[in-house]
Amino acid sequence: MNMNFKRVMRIILFLNIFIFFSTGASHAEPQVETLNQVLGTIGSNDANTGYVSAIQLMILFTILSLAPSILIMMTSFTRIIIVLSFLRNAIGTQQTPPNQVLIGIALFLTFFLMAPIATEINQEAIQPYLAGEVGQEEALKIAMEPIREFMFKQTKEKDLALFLRIAKIDKVDKVEDIPTRVLIPSFIISELKTAFEIGFILFIPFLVIDMVVASTLMSMGMMMLPPTMISLPFKLLLFIMVDGWNLIIGQLISSFN
Repeated sequence: MNMNFKRVMRIILFLNIFIFFSTGASHAEPQVETLNQVLGTIGSNDANTGYVSAIQLMILFTILSLAPSILIMMTSFTRIIIVLSFLRNAIGTQQTPPNQVLIGIALFLTFFLMAPIATEINQEAIQPYLAGEVGQEEALKIAMEPIREFMFKQTKEKDLALFLRIAKIDKVDKVEDIPTRVLIPSFIISELKTAFEIGFILFIPFLVIDMVVASTLMSMGMMMLPPTMISLPFKLLLFIMVDGWNLIIGQLISSFN
């Protein structure tokens, strides 16, 4: 608590110095001497620690602000939400389920899939860091290992080769040598491709129903009747009969294994 108080006091004093010089006030030398004396009383032996702590705090807030992007782009969320969106469009139910429901399902499925990785990060990185057994950089490196392992399993070699070529990295002896800045966009591209492949497969049975209904209405001369209005109940009936949610969610989760 005493160290935190010292760091806060230093930040406040540094802000006062900045305001003092920006206003162009006179009598600078006596005030600077006074500030130096106060800083000395707070603890001049670790003056650099205040700067480092302020920078670390800024980095922490930056990471927290990027947390939604990290959740979306470095986990299973992208594939799940895209597949669920394709499913809704294939059935043709417009805004049912609503976006909030789809996002909620995708989030909780993401938590379910990423729970073992989160547990490993907590045990191997967060708890040792809080206990003071490892430093911040080492804890971050340890925390990234299970996430990188997950992304490597889902990333296609072709996409990795693309970003390695763009980054002008000619030769990589092992996967550990691939930087994270190359792995993340490769993982995103692979997830998008996989999600679109699953979405294409989902569209086929519902497209068949639309074609059958449209051809039937045309043969009966009902040109003015929208085929989607007639095909929607049949698509819902098919989805219910095959227990669609159980089947799709099960296959979606198994696609990450």
